[in-house]
Amino acid sequence: MRKNIILAITFICALAGYAQMSAPARTGQYGFTQLMVNGWAQSSGMGNANSAGVSGVESFFWNIAGLGKVNGTELAFSRSAWLVGTGININSFGFAQAIGKDKDGVIGMSVSSFSLGQIPITTYDQPDGGIGTYKPSISNINLGYAYNFGEKISAGLNVKLASESTPDVRVSAVGIDAGLQYADLMTKRTEKYKDAEKNPAAGRGSDIRFGVSIKNLGTDVRYYGDGLAAKSNLNDKNFTTTTSQRSDKTPLPSFINIGLAYDFRLDNQKDVYWHRLTTALSFTSNTASSNQTAFGLEYAYKEMLMLRAGYNYEKGIFNYDTRNNAYTGMNMGATVQLPIKSKSGEGSNSIVGVDYSYRHTRPFSGTHTFGLRIQID
Repeated sequence: MRKNIILAITFICALAGYAQMSAPARTGQYGFTQLMVNGWAQSSGMGNANSAGVSGVESFFWNIAGLGKVNGTELAFSRSAWLVGTGININSFGFAQAIGKDKDGVIGMSVSSFSLGQIPITTYDQPDGGIGTYKPSISNINLGYAYNFGEKISAGLNVKLASESTPDVRVSAVGIDAGLQYADLMTKRTEKYKDAEKNPAAGRGSDIRFGVSIKNLGTDVRYYGDGLAAKSNLNDKNFTTTTSQRSDKTPLPSFINIGLAYDFRLDNQKDVYWHRLTTALSFTSNTASSNQTAFGLEYAYKEMLMLRAGYNYEKGIFNYDTRNNAYTGMNMGATVQLPIKSKSGEGSNSIVGVDYSYRHTRPFSGTHTFGLRIQID
């Protein structure tokens, strides 16, 4: 226990130190802003407020420490209609696998790709296009590992490769995420519960949780390619030359997040845990955009039906003229998940779930995200 406490304190101090060293004067000079886009339904439906309790594959976006909550194998798929009306779609896939004799460690990978559609090609001589189209490519690949230090503390590390390209300009960058989650368990973990009708959520007694994460730490990178070269006639000579221009360096949009969550048991019976209400609060210090405070609620019935709502507050968000992005702050979502029966017909911890979230925007018609998860214990 002493080792765990020292680890937690050291980690939190390191993150706090980084936050103090952030340079807000560089806001607006960052590339790779797709790393700030959440393509998963559960966490986005709660307004990204539950960094203290996020778990499984979705942890790749918000807090990699949550990957450690996978007890067996998890597969997840997601598709987002991003800012409906723009034609942008996000496809995400991920898997996680518990490893080790006691399943204390979890490894996983996730991939996200952005479909931006076809964009008309324009040139200096033909600014109206009519000479064809091109398709940008944007993708993120994550490889993560999380470890459980006993029942209360889990920590994780994620290495990501982000890339952007057009036919003549491209760039790629490597970034690192780190996260920590602490849960004060009200009931101890139990073995697989056999009678799901009497107590479908036995062993899930985390009532108060704390999470901290830092994302997108990496070096500055430059765009390169033939698109940064231009043909010109220098000094009125009879020949043309090709001049290569160097782009300025762009940093990754790093941020630090601190979150708290608390579960309210709504059942009158001591040994029954069918109704749960989770309240969550988090604060995000951004280097590439305004700081945000998120509030979230999640109601769950038998861990089979979940309803979510969240709100993201940032300076100026209530006024259309001062808002810095298309999102107005309102988020909502839902999940339906069912247990998968074992061959013997008895209950198991394996589930299949369908997730949905909606994020309100102005302009555009919001963002819709649909997800499918399969957990095999």
